[in-house]
Amino acid sequence: MMKSKKLRALLLALVMVLSLAACGGKDSGGTAGSDSPAAPPENQPAGDAGSGQTDSDLAYVQGNGKMVIGYTVYEPMNYTDADGNFTGFDTELARAVCEKLGVDPEFQEIIWETKEVELAGKSIDCIWNGLTLDAEREANMNCTVPYVKNAQVVVVKSGTDYTDTSSLAGKTVVAEVGSAGEAQIIGTEDSEPDAGLAQADYVGKSVQTDCLMEVKAGTADAAVLDLTLANAMTGEGTDYADLEIVDELAVENYGVAFRKGSDIRDAVNDIFAEMVADGSLKALADQYNLELAE
Repeated sequence: MMKSKKLRALLLALVMVLSLAACGGKDSGGTAGSDSPAAPPENQPAGDAGSGQTDSDLAYVQGNGKMVIGYTVYEPMNYTDADGNFTGFDTELARAVCEKLGVDPEFQEIIWETKEVELAGKSIDCIWNGLTLDAEREANMNCTVPYVKNAQVVVVKSGTDYTDTSSLAGKTVVAEVGSAGEAQIIGTEDSEPDAGLAQADYVGKSVQTDCLMEVKAGTADAAVLDLTLANAMTGEGTDYADLEIVDELAVENYGVAFRKGSDIRDAVNDIFAEMVADGSLKALADQYNLELAE
């Protein structure tokens, strides 16, 4: 019995020694036994490591040395020209802004329908691609001031019998999924659809250029898309010379979206103001036949 007690005491003492050694040797990023948290993984803001706080988003992208810009192919905003150069109004504007922020622009093509998910998940740092500003987007993301005017338009084959959107009742109409054009057809939580378009047979497409292809091929009767793209890609001298704009539905504005709470938005707004003041933003808009927002 006495031997058993001595053995038990010896084992307890050994456990305590091993425990103290483990605590003293643990690498916590500070002194042995301190409560300092471990450093966050590379490219993750320190405040994201379970603290419930978020550090500066601007510091995050500057620390990475780049800003990952989410886009889709959308002429004249982001596209590849005939010489194979990636260009466009938003492309050139983003490059100019990134230079002022001291980071490199990295353009990453995205699926428009999942753009908010990619932004929140940090696979991209912003959505810079002719993003129409609306109440829902401004509530869920940090959006810049408007910088370019736009509108939603109806595009059909030249010679189509069209009076107004009621002419499309029962016909096939296409728009990009998640776009302002789609909102005109099916409505949103905050707005009703266009009465005429609501009677059409809607088919969603992944990008706006696919919508033009469908109308040209005759597999769709009309497309609802951005005026900026329609102006650039339809009419004489384009690949869609047989298509025309027949109706303008809603005037709207474009903005750039950053993560909710991001301080990059304010920095970009300041740069936009500088570019308006020195005339460089208007010069760029004129180059792409765009009108600045008021």
